[in-house]
Amino acid sequence: MPESTEVKRPVITPVRVVIALCLIAPFVAMLWVSSYAKADPALAGIPFFYWYQMLWVLISTALTTLAYKLWQHDQRSRTTSDTTKGGASK
Repeated sequence: MPESTEVKRPVITPVRVVIALCLIAPFVAMLWVSSYAKADPALAGIPFFYWYQMLWVLISTALTTLAYKLWQHDQRSRTTSDTTKGGASK
């Protein structure tokens, strides 16, 4: 039985932790309602409760885009390192 020379890369890496944090942050921010359930400070007459949530729409978009780009980079680097080490491309 031939031995496998493939090196197993860890599943949890610092990049993947950052990706997870980018995707979890909006959920935590929106589920913690007591942090933004107030009217002041108003922005252009819009109570804090509403503009804070709308701000998180933009922040969530940016964080999701960042997570996607990091994931693409992580997958490319894994594929490149697998092929250069003689492993099978995934």
